[in-house]
Amino acid sequence: MPLDVRTLTPATGLADHLGDLARLRMRVFHDWPYLYDGDAEEERKYLSAFARSTGAVCIAAFDGGDMVGASTGLPLTDEHDEIKRPFIEAGIPIDNIFYGAESVLLPDHRGGGLYRKFMDGREAHARQLGGFDRMAFCGVIRPDDHPLKPADAKPLDDVWRHFGYAPREDLVCHFAWKDIDQDAETEKPLKFWLKAL
Repeated sequence: MPLDVRTLTPATGLADHLGDLARLRMRVFHDWPYLYDGDAEEERKYLSAFARSTGAVCIAAFDGGDMVGASTGLPLTDEHDEIKRPFIEAGIPIDNIFYGAESVLLPDHRGGGLYRKFMDGREAHARQLGGFDRMAFCGVIRPDDHPLKPADAKPLDDVWRHFGYAPREDLVCHFAWKDIDQDAETEKPLKFWLKAL
């Protein structure tokens, strides 16, 4: 049975699926390279900006009633200060940037073209809103010699370039979370990738 892919916005039931999104994020980000030791309260805080944004979107894939993949976005102006800071400090206006917050997909559903639907869906939403001429997202930077890096791990850089995104070495934000092998939160750098719409 094919997956049911829906575009969820504040007007089409997005708020009803924030719990599903939080659970999916904790499952997928538990793995490399995020190694996130998920916490429901932290998820609630993180998703609060997303829940308040009238321009938010979630391209969600459902297998029956279960959310198995999601790609979210919102105007950069509505994001947390940590996400906006690198752009502001670099003197880059943020009013015309749409931010792709995450793309998460359970392993059993990878390789079937959903990533393309996720990327296209977010970009289509940004165009429909109007006023955006760039897309941005960020990805965590981990050292190559990290002890928990799987032997078969492959960076997604080529995938992101395939979809038209380019890295910006000068745009880096920092977020703290607890890794699965750590006792306390540590701050991690995340590099931005941008694309013209």
